Amino acid sequence: MSKNVLIPLNLLKQIVELLGYWDISRYDRVICDNYHDVLKELNVKVKKLELHDAYTTILQAGDEDARHSARIEYLRQRNQIAKECAGDYGL
Repeated sequence: MSKNVLIPLNLLKQIVELLGYWDISRYDRVICDNYHDVLKELNVKVKKLELHDAYTTILQAGDEDARHSARIEYLRQRNQIAKECAGDYGL
């Protein structure tokens, strides 16, 4: 059974940053692969949470110009996530 947990976004970002500093090159290949998979998934999660915030900015925009700017930023972030995910799979 899979359960979700709630942790503060700042803590998640600190975890991702900390994991990024670790040098695991001396460990077994399986551990390295697992490490990189976990770090990638955590990075994607952070980016998706930031994407959600960008979408909220669109909804809360005060005027059409602000809405347009927020939508452009949202689309930029969404495309960046898609590129990063496709890059990991060679697509």
